[in-house]
Amino acid sequence: MRVAMIGTGYVGLVSGACFSDFGHEVTCVDKDASKIEALERGEIPIYEPGLDVLVNGNMQVGRLTFTTDLANTVPEADAVFIAVGTPSRRGDGHADLSYVYAAAREIAPLLTGYTVVVTKSTVPVGTGDEVERIIREVAPDADFDVASNPEFLREGSAIEDFKRPDRVVVGTDAERAQDVMRELYRPLFLRETPMVITNRQTSELIKYAGNAFLATKISFINEMADICEKTGANVIDVAKGIGLDGRIGKLFLHAGPGYGGSCFPKDTLALVKTAEDVGAPTGIVSAVVEANASRKKRMAHKVIEAAGGDVSGKKIAVLGVTFKPNTDDMRDSPSLDIIPLLKESGASIRAFDPAGMDEAKDLIDGVDWADNAYDAINGADILLILTEWNEFRALQWDKVAKAMPGRLVVDLRNIYTPHEVARQGFTYHSIGRAPAIA
Repeated sequence: MRVAMIGTGYVGLVSGACFSDFGHEVTCVDKDASKIEALERGEIPIYEPGLDVLVNGNMQVGRLTFTTDLANTVPEADAVFIAVGTPSRRGDGHADLSYVYAAAREIAPLLTGYTVVVTKSTVPVGTGDEVERIIREVAPDADFDVASNPEFLREGSAIEDFKRPDRVVVGTDAERAQDVMRELYRPLFLRETPMVITNRQTSELIKYAGNAFLATKISFINEMADICEKTGANVIDVAKGIGLDGRIGKLFLHAGPGYGGSCFPKDTLALVKTAEDVGAPTGIVSAVVEANASRKKRMAHKVIEAAGGDVSGKKIAVLGVTFKPNTDDMRDSPSLDIIPLLKESGASIRAFDPAGMDEAKDLIDGVDWADNAYDAINGADILLILTEWNEFRALQWDKVAKAMPGRLVVDLRNIYTPHEVARQGFTYHSIGRAPAIA
């Protein structure tokens, strides 16, 4: 099938590349000419493991192309995906749908023959109805249906998530549109991937409900970690003990400094605003939003408390600044709250991240950026682990000890066991576990 993907951001680029790898002819369209030129040279604008190989491989065989020319792309397409950004709207927290609606207006007069217009962007309930209204207003005679097809891609494992998903969700009552969507995802049928076909409103809500539930699990285990620290319990064992219950599941029960990234913060907030607008306020999700925001700030105070209540004049080595490993995404990363608060408290920061430093340099002022983990650690009084990159999981502690005058380690990702670090002569603080004293 012929696919037009409007937007070459994270979702659009990954989805377009994966659809082309399924054998479809995909054209990704973006207004940013410099981005398109870079993609045509094989330069990938985001950090996602394996994406460069996937994009360049499908470009070479002619299944994946990039352009700024919407007018010559849409008329040939069987399906047009809207995969533009829906950031939180400044001032009120609602999803900013201006890019989605603008795309709909630009697509409308270009539709030729039967076309399925698919919202791939994460959008509130009712967005598909407005997209359909806009297109019918601009092009009353167009032969089309609007479908919802939310993405469930985790940064760092997006290709695997697209090609081997838990499920595919499609929202449309139109049988012709359902047939097109089944054909697009046909390779997944061979793996017996469940396809949930429902109406647009339900499909749109599934995306928000899924992210809100996962965010709730994260905030829940973080609160359990706080109780553990006050009582001597171990949050890792608590998570294992409840996660083995099939009704709960073990995923997203890793205590830490709070969630971040491109989805959970904006999607939980947008769901809260939507719920308020329709007169069905959600106390649980509202509490999750508030708990996560306050947690990030509390983590800075946790570091200060571990240092005896004062970090003034202390040199802190920070390992990891992205919100999770295997991505360069800094959006709503806990580091954006924690590092500035530590600096305000008088600490100096030297940090290293394998992928996120270029973006972080524009977001966090006054940080000395290191070349590698040991360069960051050199001369430090405190070692702070903020992101669980694999290369931080096997530090050579004898080497750390020689480079680091201080003997305090604060691990906000629990990637080490307390006693293994304490045996090396360090005092070790983590999340939801008793400190280990050297």
